[in-house]
Amino acid sequence: MIHGVSITPFDAAAILIVLAATLGFINVRFLHLPQSIGLTVMGAIASLLVVGIDRLLPGGNLSHDVARFLDGIDFHRTLMDGMLSFLLFAGALHVDWREMHRGRWAVIVLSTAGVSLSTIVIGWGFHLLTSVMGHAVPLLWSLVFGALISPTDPVAVLDILKRTDVTPTLEATVAGESLFNDGVGVVVFAILLAAAAGSEAFSLANASVLFLREAGGGVVLGLVIGWVAVQAMSRIDEYKVEVMISLAVVMGGYALANKIGVSGPVAMAIAGLLIGNHGVAHAMSATTRDYLLKFWSVIDDLLNALLFLLIGLEVVTIPSEVLLIVIGVAAIPLVLMARAVSVLIPLVAVKPLLSLGRMAPVTLIWGGMRGGISVALALSLPHAPVRDLELTATYIVVLFSVIVQGGSIERVLATASRRIS
Repeated sequence: MIHGVSITPFDAAAILIVLAATLGFINVRFLHLPQSIGLTVMGAIASLLVVGIDRLLPGGNLSHDVARFLDGIDFHRTLMDGMLSFLLFAGALHVDWREMHRGRWAVIVLSTAGVSLSTIVIGWGFHLLTSVMGHAVPLLWSLVFGALISPTDPVAVLDILKRTDVTPTLEATVAGESLFNDGVGVVVFAILLAAAAGSEAFSLANASVLFLREAGGGVVLGLVIGWVAVQAMSRIDEYKVEVMISLAVVMGGYALANKIGVSGPVAMAIAGLLIGNHGVAHAMSATTRDYLLKFWSVIDDLLNALLFLLIGLEVVTIPSEVLLIVIGVAAIPLVLMARAVSVLIPLVAVKPLLSLGRMAPVTLIWGGMRGGISVALALSLPHAPVRDLELTATYIVVLFSVIVQGGSIERVLATASRRIS
């Protein structure tokens, strides 16, 4: 409720859709930025204007109203329990399995060992950074921050790669890594958060069992529901029903994953790969294939627009304490360094099995963008003393990632390509 006016979930959705459409039009018509970057920038500018107006006008309450509106949407629940299943499935649907299979060892190592290595590097570094700045965060809580900021956002990465000139195998590897490190990162975050909050004692053995159960269970569930969907689609030729079957996979499969305690994000990535490759090739007519892929393309673009708009708007909720902002800015090079370490070491490890080419390091490092998943995980942190600091650092790193990395990735790759050639 804002100023006595009750905002229903439909009202909130309508406001966001109107905002996304309006700002999307302004971006396409005048700014010509990539859609994800344009909506994030304009959302952030709108949030900063709201804060500025409140400070200029005595008694202003606009930022409080916007913050209450965003709290009502519940970014964490909206993304993790709603949008994420659709986004991951849609992203996986368009990944070429044959190309990703060529880079499978890199995908596996980067999305498991890479995420773990990044979590450790960022965790230790954040602990030292905050200690030096007089705002020490305990090591376990620093590792929680490392876990939530380590996964690269498949939404951001896949959108950027569509416009870059990299080999199909490298593109599929980057897409595959970003899809799977998402699920792995969520599992690692949950394990470390339970230990940091004191609800479970941390041990490597227990963490490994939980990780295998959630991630491995997600793989099995994704294969099962994807196979059932492909079999059903192969026995009929009615595009409307087949699109409904794909929707059932996403909504029913994600809900089932949450109920049985396995990773929903991993399950959606596997199911999307199976339907998008085997299903599209062997279980669908040309008409169904056209309708299904276009339907999910529209869903993908719409949810992308809402996600990046929300990331921009959430700036209004960042605490304005100067020290927290300084620490957040200082976390940017730490996160980039950890990404470099977690990419270069795995690439060296898999080199005897696969070489992705000389463009792989720069593509994976600078293209390792953070996005909505990190923000959603940060918002799920309990109201502990470190919450405001980790939330502020997350927002700042994500904004830098989307705006700076996303806005420069094409130029960076083009420059690197010229130097290598």
